[in-house]
Amino acid sequence: MAAGVLLFVAVNLACLAVIGNLVSGERSFSIDYKNNCFRKNGKPFQYISGSIHYSRIPRYYWKDRLVKMYMTGLNAIQVYVPWNFHETVEGVHNFTGDRDLEHFLDLANQTGLLVILRPGPYICAEWEMGGLPAWLLQKPNMLLRSADTDYVQAVSNWFAVLLPKIKPWLYINGGNIITVQVENEYGSYYACDYNYMRHLRTLLRFFLGENIVLFTTDGNTDKEMACGTLEGLYATIDFGTDTNITEAFKRQRRFEPRGPLVNSEFYTGWLDHWQDQHAVVDAQKVSRVLGEMLTMGANVNMYMFEGGTNFGYWNGADHDTRFRSVVTSYDYDAPLSEAGDPTEKLFAIRDVIKQFRNIPSGPMPPATPKFAYGFVTMKKVGNISGLLNTLSPVGPVKSQYPLTFEEMKQFYGYMLYRTTLPRDLSGPTPLISPLNGVHDRAYVSVNGVFQGLLERDTMLVMNVTGQQGEIVDILVENMGRVNFGSKISDSKGLLSNLILGKDVLTDWKIYPLDIDGAIAGGWPHSNSKKSSPSPQKEPLVGPVFYMGTLEPNGLAWDTFLKLNEWTKGQVWINGMNLGRYWPAKGPQQTLYIPGPLLSTTLPNNITVLELEGAPPHLRVLFMDRPQLNATADKS
Repeated sequence: MAAGVLLFVAVNLACLAVIGNLVSGERSFSIDYKNNCFRKNGKPFQYISGSIHYSRIPRYYWKDRLVKMYMTGLNAIQVYVPWNFHETVEGVHNFTGDRDLEHFLDLANQTGLLVILRPGPYICAEWEMGGLPAWLLQKPNMLLRSADTDYVQAVSNWFAVLLPKIKPWLYINGGNIITVQVENEYGSYYACDYNYMRHLRTLLRFFLGENIVLFTTDGNTDKEMACGTLEGLYATIDFGTDTNITEAFKRQRRFEPRGPLVNSEFYTGWLDHWQDQHAVVDAQKVSRVLGEMLTMGANVNMYMFEGGTNFGYWNGADHDTRFRSVVTSYDYDAPLSEAGDPTEKLFAIRDVIKQFRNIPSGPMPPATPKFAYGFVTMKKVGNISGLLNTLSPVGPVKSQYPLTFEEMKQFYGYMLYRTTLPRDLSGPTPLISPLNGVHDRAYVSVNGVFQGLLERDTMLVMNVTGQQGEIVDILVENMGRVNFGSKISDSKGLLSNLILGKDVLTDWKIYPLDIDGAIAGGWPHSNSKKSSPSPQKEPLVGPVFYMGTLEPNGLAWDTFLKLNEWTKGQVWINGMNLGRYWPAKGPQQTLYIPGPLLSTTLPNNITVLELEGAPPHLRVLFMDRPQLNATADKS
């Protein structure tokens, strides 16, 4: 054992040796700075925690996942609260169904798990805009994550709704929340605004009281720790398996000389972007480093313990050298798979935890049952340009120049921009986004014929042909807002003019598309008998809807949908938006379908929006296992 490790062990054994003499029945959770540990009900306490995101797991499965975490030997979980998940529209709050945070906290409490709560307002989490609601971008000069007056007011309004719901769940009030994070990895953000952090500290103290332990989490560098920490907030650090843990905890000690050692995000895996290799972190390395930290007496939260799924439009994106969208699966190579199944990594972790605390007796709950329902052949419904009466019931907004998603108050999904060709194009003519203003991907058709696409950072010009007066339709996809770094003010749509040859395109009709609303209302299956499907000889290119039916067989088991030879798009089943697929880029090839979404007695309606090109066979395949690590040949 390294000398540095022995030093930490000696320091923390002093804490573990202290006997609490608390009055029976009194609940407390605090930091013991003298003995370098947490105290729960007066007694030394070390947490072994795992991150789980209720927003990425169907409510039906919350209990299953929590029990598996408990049976692994965890005594705590770490939970983010995504602001935009609960307040998608400004002033309209939703805490029902899959958004019922208090029910989730209650289930964790019943299971015997304490909670480390991370209420934001910013969470990162590879989640759309890092959890910040897109409606903040309607004020384009607002400086996010700072003491900007408008931003602080919006945060204060949100916390005035959220935090009173949280207060009864604090451990000291009889609940299970032991600590609350202030912001998230703030030292990684360029603003370094201590007044902002002070304001958050004041808000949290006002609503939650003086006795709750407030903490910060930052990356393993001096700069991040310096900008992310604040007096009165306990400074913790995060790092993965390739870090020298003695040096990392020495860094925490420079900012927090006394108190417990805490790794708030010990990385069990990592995220995937489209067109990247699938991320894998070795299970033996995870268990070895975990054991070393626990031997030191450190408190550890494993990020993630179960990742879950970026259903719908909730995936985030990164933008370092270029825009990179996070895939739909948030499997994260975590100890519990995307479908909540125990992995070899989980059992390796459990074997480590057994050395440090008594773990619950009894068997680990099994993997949920899976079923390969087989092939379903889809049929064409029509292209988006011909379905606007259904998909945009409010009709278009007319504007001389393009408007953004935020200006149109359509924050997620897709919008269609329509204009006409200003003149005859005698030959292929360049359509240019000169200011890289397509956020994030635009599918261009002329008179209903797909001509190609423009893409943020990578494809800023394409050729168009046609005659004066022909209709130009540009379907723009929001592929998820940036969730980390300086570019989180990530507006979507056409952010600047498009130029065709020498002409600036003007006189737009902009259609907000309520695709999810139409599908939730039963379309296209509800009116499929009223109209015959389009002839299959029509080209299957460009943004086109397809429909199909998975017939019931008495089972509602988890399954995985593979769209072999389809290009890119979105899938809904029984009105639920499963997320994006892009097998042509990979690495993810299948979409996870939770069994509770399926009906055992009624036809299961499948709707696919294929954006570029469907295969002639028009088949989709329901499999009994995921495929997350196959990348198509790029040659």
